[in-house]
Amino acid sequence: MAGRNDPYGTNRDIRDDFRAEIREFLGTRRAKVTPEQAGLPTYGGERRRVTGLRREEVALLAGISSEYYTRLERGNATGVSESVIEGIAQALQLDEAERIHLLRLLRGAGTTRPPRRRPVQQRVRPAVQRVLDSMTGTPAFVLSGRGDILADNHLGRALFSPVYADPARPPNNARFVFLDPRATEFFREWDKVAGDTVAMLRAEAGREPYDRRLMDLIGELSTRSEEFRHRWAAHNVRIHTTGVKLLHHPVVGDLDLPFETFPLGDGSGQFLLTYTAEPTSPSQDALTLLASWAANGDAERSAPADDSEQDT
Repeated sequence: MAGRNDPYGTNRDIRDDFRAEIREFLGTRRAKVTPEQAGLPTYGGERRRVTGLRREEVALLAGISSEYYTRLERGNATGVSESVIEGIAQALQLDEAERIHLLRLLRGAGTTRPPRRRPVQQRVRPAVQRVLDSMTGTPAFVLSGRGDILADNHLGRALFSPVYADPARPPNNARFVFLDPRATEFFREWDKVAGDTVAMLRAEAGREPYDRRLMDLIGELSTRSEEFRHRWAAHNVRIHTTGVKLLHHPVVGDLDLPFETFPLGDGSGQFLLTYTAEPTSPSQDALTLLASWAANGDAERSAPADDSEQDT
């Protein structure tokens, strides 16, 4: 996105970034769909030079000419109709997150200059913090779209104490996942968490392509983590709002915690993340023990104090 050669898009036509993203995104989506999955005939002696669908096959499925689709995949997105976009989305079997991402890229390819944007809000409203504090039996956080933990409650800080062990503020989930060796032990399904984390960052980059903090984070992770670079190149996008997180806490052991996310709806891109445990389950017992540990102040002592001047 805006972080390729000129991170803030000040010295060149910014549409070039979007065109490159369109080309790479559609190319990776084509590679994931086989002719058999698309319902196209294949012939025994046919030798295919590409993985997945050819451009002309996507065009056939989308009901457009091969020449038109080729121009579109190369980033010439001027005047693309909704029906064409819908046809391509169906041909490539895009899910909702991928459709939204493609729409954002196509919209950006028609932009002539970066929009004027206020800095992304990093502060959490006092009323939201009071909501967090009232959730005494539920680990809860407010996160930014790039994975910064902007606010928490006592049980949330206790649960994510390994993340808070990094002195950088605000703590960042993506940085922890890819740069902290403790992450592979803390997340029992680290490979899945890593894939989800990159996919959410890719979706956020489509939503906020001019967010300097986001581009800086992507640049840092790309420089320092080969695993991140490999996953980033796959162009997967995901909107992950619910599921079950399998954790191994250094104090209370394994926890299987369903989670839910709720957008705050104030245009800041922030969202509320909560974890719960099944009643009477071992995970609930572990959460109760963790709450006792947090009440004794052990969680606070295990993590560096927050800097009152957050990096914004």
